[in-house]
Amino acid sequence: MIDGQPVQSVTGGGHWGGGMFINAYDMARFGYLTLRRGKWGDRQLLSETWVNMALTPTGLQSPYGFINYFLNTDRKQWPSAPGTAFMHNGNGLNMIYVDPENDLVAVVRWIDNNAVDGFLKRLIAAVAAKS
Repeated sequence: MIDGQPVQSVTGGGHWGGGMFINAYDMARFGYLTLRRGKWGDRQLLSETWVNMALTPTGLQSPYGFINYFLNTDRKQWPSAPGTAFMHNGNGLNMIYVDPENDLVAVVRWIDNNAVDGFLKRLIAAVAAKS
């Protein structure tokens, strides 16, 4: 609702009055950009220095890097995923899983937070089986 009028929320909409309006395809493209450490094709869009800083745990909360970088450095968040894996998460748990070790990006929409590690365990096993 905006000014008392209902407004259509597109897939991946920014709920609660903020956020990004982005579809799953564009979420995957963003994940791919971060998987490739800021490089798109032959262009470096985000500096390597910035990416390194984004992937550095903050002093206050170790699972957090820069604003939307959720880290797995200590493997407490997602024990089934490598410590190099990270996510970009949104409300409702819309997530972009980025796994440099397995060269993998996955977009998952509206997953229950308690189901994430089990999903990652099965995803990584499926990718390993295909290798």
